[in-house]
Amino acid sequence: MLTATKRTAALLAGLLLAALAGCSSGDKGGDEALGTKAVAPPVQKKAAVQGLPGMPPVLDPKDAYAADRPNALQPAVKDFLDRVYVPNTNSNTVSVIDPKTYKVIETIKVGHQPQHVVPSWDMKTLWVNNDLGDSLTAIDPATGKAGRTVQVSDPYNLYFTPNGKYAVVMASMDRELAFRDPVTMKRVKTVPVHCAGVNHADFSMDGRYFIVSCEFSGELLKVDTEKMEVVAHQKLPFDGAMPQDVKMSPDGKTFYIADMMAHGMWVLDGDRFGTPTLLPTGKGCHGLYISRDSKEMYISNRGEGSISIFDFGQNKLTKKWHLPDGGSPDMGGVSADGKVLWLSGRYDGEVYAIDTATGQELARIPVGSGPHGLAVYPQPGRYSLGHTGIFR
Repeated sequence: MLTATKRTAALLAGLLLAALAGCSSGDKGGDEALGTKAVAPPVQKKAAVQGLPGMPPVLDPKDAYAADRPNALQPAVKDFLDRVYVPNTNSNTVSVIDPKTYKVIETIKVGHQPQHVVPSWDMKTLWVNNDLGDSLTAIDPATGKAGRTVQVSDPYNLYFTPNGKYAVVMASMDRELAFRDPVTMKRVKTVPVHCAGVNHADFSMDGRYFIVSCEFSGELLKVDTEKMEVVAHQKLPFDGAMPQDVKMSPDGKTFYIADMMAHGMWVLDGDRFGTPTLLPTGKGCHGLYISRDSKEMYISNRGEGSISIFDFGQNKLTKKWHLPDGGSPDMGGVSADGKVLWLSGRYDGEVYAIDTATGQELARIPVGSGPHGLAVYPQPGRYSLGHTGIFR
């Protein structure tokens, strides 16, 4: 049995605890002042992206290129030959480079005026776009050998919808987007366009639309992927604009469009599709390539022999690398390990290998005449959206 003194002490202690409990329930600061730990707020999960029906789920809503980390090769491609495939538009050939020795090890004859070498959606085939030859030549990346040739009208460039349902041929001179079966390449739907020179594109994070550049009329198109319809278009606010490569930012909020006559890249809100702003990069701005860590974008300036570096986090240009002997850096891609940027030298019959850590030129390799959209292969990613390799 408690003594009177002990009963009084217990009563006072109880009142004190009750008072403290009331303080902690109504005043978080009081908790911390008394040395107790406040309850952490629940972790906010990343909102899932409602993608185009049938497309693989978006891995990270804040980084569309999350699957493209260094050497993260899928089982379907991990045993493919490590090669760089260079289409030579004036020689009607593809030069095959061994990236370990920086030497051309084979020259493949293809159709008239090959423009780009494009990985298929399932990443198992490389398609050579024989533009004036009205055909596509398949290359097996497991062997490096050419296979079948398929008749396709005016295939200047080639893309694939994110769900793999269609191939989209950029028929520049035909003034149309041709939606085709991604395997047989049989035409499914033709979408006529009023602009001249449809050539490059990229898809939104959810895959529901894509932005297309029209080189010869200085225009942009917005296309509904599922409906296969042009839903908006605009003229770029620059006299003589000549838009080229298109690339989406890792967070999906911004599209960048290289312009070789405005000497910079247009910065566009893809969802709103309002008037873009111009960010000057260098003379003849042409190709856009994302680093393996999704932090930077390499921008080739064909008219001045340089590569500008754009930092996504800082939202600004941070560096510029100049090729030591000049050149005409055009289209290309990044090596699987992310250490080398490969670019064709369009007007110089050569290919450049550039160290992505230092900007140092590692090699300058002679190839055929008019090298253009080269493909570095294999590369990380789950599927290909086309061009010289847009992987997600």
